[in-house]
Amino acid sequence: MNYETVIGLEIHAQVLTISKIFCNCSTGFGAVPNSQTCPVCLGYPGVLPVLNRKVVEFAVKAALVINCRINKECRFARKNYFYPDLPKAYQISQYEAPLAEHGFIEIFTNEHEKRIGITRLHMEEDAGKLVHAEGYVSSNKSYVDFNRTGVPLIEIVSEPDLGSPQEARDYLQKLRNILQYLEVCDGNMEEGSLRCDANVSIRPAGSQNLGTKTELKNLNSFRFIQKALEYEVQRQSALIEAGGEVVQETRLWDPEQNKTVSMRSKEEAHDYRYFPDPDLVPLAIDPEWVETIRSTLPELPEAKITRFVQQYQIPRYDAEVLSVTRSLADYYEECAALFPKPKIVSNWMMGEILRELKNRNIDITECPLNPKALAGLLKMMDQGIISSKIAKCVFDEMFTTGKSAEQIVQQKGLTQISNEEELEEIIDRVLAENPVVIEEVKKGKNKALGFLVGQVMKLTSGKANPALVNKILKKKL
Repeated sequence: MNYETVIGLEIHAQVLTISKIFCNCSTGFGAVPNSQTCPVCLGYPGVLPVLNRKVVEFAVKAALVINCRINKECRFARKNYFYPDLPKAYQISQYEAPLAEHGFIEIFTNEHEKRIGITRLHMEEDAGKLVHAEGYVSSNKSYVDFNRTGVPLIEIVSEPDLGSPQEARDYLQKLRNILQYLEVCDGNMEEGSLRCDANVSIRPAGSQNLGTKTELKNLNSFRFIQKALEYEVQRQSALIEAGGEVVQETRLWDPEQNKTVSMRSKEEAHDYRYFPDPDLVPLAIDPEWVETIRSTLPELPEAKITRFVQQYQIPRYDAEVLSVTRSLADYYEECAALFPKPKIVSNWMMGEILRELKNRNIDITECPLNPKALAGLLKMMDQGIISSKIAKCVFDEMFTTGKSAEQIVQQKGLTQISNEEELEEIIDRVLAENPVVIEEVKKGKNKALGFLVGQVMKLTSGKANPALVNKILKKKL
């Protein structure tokens, strides 16, 4: 039987505030365990939470760009469950009255645009973190770090509109990109600031009834998300074909075994015993405030891609690569303004810049070459002061030392040789040493001409103007 896949994602994004959602503790990542806590986030008796206004502002921003309706009133609820990293034995979240509902984003799939519905966006607090790391006293014990407890989250729940693991990956990547552009979340999946749960089921092709779903919990990389979903679809198909039934449960992805494993039976909403949090009053959202926030929204990735294609006359592929992050797009625009040959800038950024960033595992914000430095190098190459080959050598040294192109070229004497008399002397020497090659050129063999050019470049340590070398060679030949 042919089956079709039905997937919905629940995405948890940590909000980029400097303090937690209900207290003043820092949200900084990587601090000494349990050093960023207080009686409020540790749930001591008698404490009262106070809502961080900035969290609401960032949540409204995110809701607006994913086309959600902002509810005029929302409220917080207590989600009750027992787990070692949850000190209060409940999580403050939103349930019946979320901040925003009924949105969508569009993804490209099979060269067509597809709209993915968004059920809701709500605010909540993060739980703590269990540590099972080497170097602790005993490997069969877990340790609790409460620093993450109370870090603000927005949860974005999609409709079950995703029809394949690839669509799920594309949707998550686009949503992550949007949140990064808004500077609402840094999207760092390795550090856990963006996490994803996936609900997946299969059904006979053409059926409108949903199959029994399983939840895949805490997926923290695009590769793992796609692989886990692909495995789970195959597992469910094989189980049904063998006469079995899919059980509703929560499963984890085991990257070492490349398979999902059962974690626990899946909870329903009533299992959490939601009820309105008595310590937090309903939250009224002023429509004028929402419009003020809307006016601060930046240009989003899709709009930027379209503008780059139109304004800079570069291919859409280039525009997509350069718009992956807001900081990368800003770098490109600043460099293109200083050196107004956009396609050349695009080629160097997609080639040399991104290659070196990947090699060093750093972001464009940490790049030792600022846009002015790159533009300076490209100007020297464009003006014929250095050849393209020398420019790449200079680039490597600029990236390593932080020196300007002008400094390196001057210190190493790398200025391109464009003096015809000087080049003619070198070319005459090459021709005199290679009479056999000259005969090959006369027979129309282009490789032979390339060999002669190479010999000239070798004698000049790559500093000869290649266009002028070709011109003189052809004239003499």
